[in-house]
Amino acid sequence: MSTLTLSPAWQALAHHYPTLASRHLRDLFADDPDRFKRFSLQAGPLFLDYSKNRITEETLTLLLALARQADLPGAIEHLFAGEKVNVTEHRAALHMALRNPGPDPMAADGRDVMPEVRRVLAHMRRFSEAVRRGAWQGYTGLPMTDVVHIGIGGSDLGPAMVTRALDADCDSVRVHFVSNVDGADLGRTLQRLRPEQTLFIIASKTFTTQETLLNAHSARDWFLAQARDTAHVARHFVAVSTNADAVSRFGIDPENMFEFWDWVGGRYSLWSAIGLPIALAVGMERFEALLAGAHALDLHFRHSPLERNMPVLLGLIGIWYVNFFGAQTHALLPYDQGLVHFVSHIQQVAMESNGKGVTRRGEPVDYATCPVIWGGPGTNGQHAYFQLLHQGTPFVPADFLAPITSRMPLGDHHRVLLSNFLAQPEALLQGKTTAEARAELLQTGLQGSALEQLLPHKCFPGNRPSSTLMFQQLDPHTLGALIALYEHRTFVQSVIWDINAFDQWGVELGKALARNLLPELSGQPPQHPHDASTAGLIRHVTERLQSPEGSS
Repeated sequence: MSTLTLSPAWQALAHHYPTLASRHLRDLFADDPDRFKRFSLQAGPLFLDYSKNRITEETLTLLLALARQADLPGAIEHLFAGEKVNVTEHRAALHMALRNPGPDPMAADGRDVMPEVRRVLAHMRRFSEAVRRGAWQGYTGLPMTDVVHIGIGGSDLGPAMVTRALDADCDSVRVHFVSNVDGADLGRTLQRLRPEQTLFIIASKTFTTQETLLNAHSARDWFLAQARDTAHVARHFVAVSTNADAVSRFGIDPENMFEFWDWVGGRYSLWSAIGLPIALAVGMERFEALLAGAHALDLHFRHSPLERNMPVLLGLIGIWYVNFFGAQTHALLPYDQGLVHFVSHIQQVAMESNGKGVTRRGEPVDYATCPVIWGGPGTNGQHAYFQLLHQGTPFVPADFLAPITSRMPLGDHHRVLLSNFLAQPEALLQGKTTAEARAELLQTGLQGSALEQLLPHKCFPGNRPSSTLMFQQLDPHTLGALIALYEHRTFVQSVIWDINAFDQWGVELGKALARNLLPELSGQPPQHPHDASTAGLIRHVTERLQSPEGSS
């Protein structure tokens, strides 16, 4: 067993677990009339009710002891101090500096990064305002009507999610996102646009990402098919990158390159110049409100005591379920259509960060780490996978998220939405006993063997935990706080599990193999041996690509 699983705090939780495993949430509420008040918390614009979790005061005391055993307060300070918490790449993870509006310095490698951050923000403001007011004109003298952001992974998921979430605030250019190397993604986007009024953002830190560069060159070819002169590229393409030479060779004016830094991880980069499409879509003031919301959560996370710290509590409750209840997945269920892409972004934040099998020192773990994050917007999910949540066999903790008021009120829609939002976690908690189900069926007139046959299908075990997050309205400030909450929750769990939340070597493996394999699809001999399955699939593909049907 590992040092963690043998530790006093872990062993105390293991001994405590049987006392909760057999208790029903109904009983916990019956025993404590003040449970909701005791287990709820406000942080900035976010209100958290965590009373529907299978915890007691003793559980929280033991979980907080686990956090202190791991020196979570020290780890939080190391993070904010710009220390090289990314131990395999010897980098800081200082994305909090990107949303720090105050005069206080924040340092990486002993150097205050805030002057550079402010310089890039000022550059983003000048450029986005010029495009939004029509002063940035294309090669024909027309203003831009459409922006195509080309990136992948963290250079796509975050800004795409935020732009979609704030689309009610979009009042200028239309912003489109292309990430998939499948030609249909770019092709279908471009077929609706006019080259002379289209601006492209190429987002790649190194300007070498295969998928992004392939899409970028295809977009450039599409543009030049009408514009003809490569000099016009500079008015229609900008870059978010650090590789000025490669950007210049592409035809982009280095003056139109927006910089970010190696202490900004991809999945934490929407706060940087990677967020340029957000600023173009909703304006720099709203982008800065997004940053301010995240900064408010940063301050809460850094300075609040652990027992009243929202990211800490959510992180520890997640540890409780993964490592002691055996939860393998966690559902995120936002009841706001603006958050339709929120789960995809948090999937990357959590699973790319904590989907690791070795400790920070490279030792194999003997405990579960990151659960699978999944879900989607309500009420759609209620007519799909909620069946599993209510009556399936997997143990799935869930987070429910909703605004109290709608940004787009329409008749009675929002009250109906909220009634469903409140009903689902109550149903997961309460369930329906055999006696309750029998009484309901008797009221319908069903009796005898017909009742007994149907009865098991009408019972619900309940006792299925959830947390509820509410906010007044999904505005930029609130959205920033919400994203930062899940970033910090992820970090808390990485500290307990003693893993590096800021590298992603598993992502790199597939990229390297794809680069090596690509020439073989053009008929070149293998550079490296393959397993029999992969070799057979390569033959299957190449034979059909070379056939008349495949080449047509």
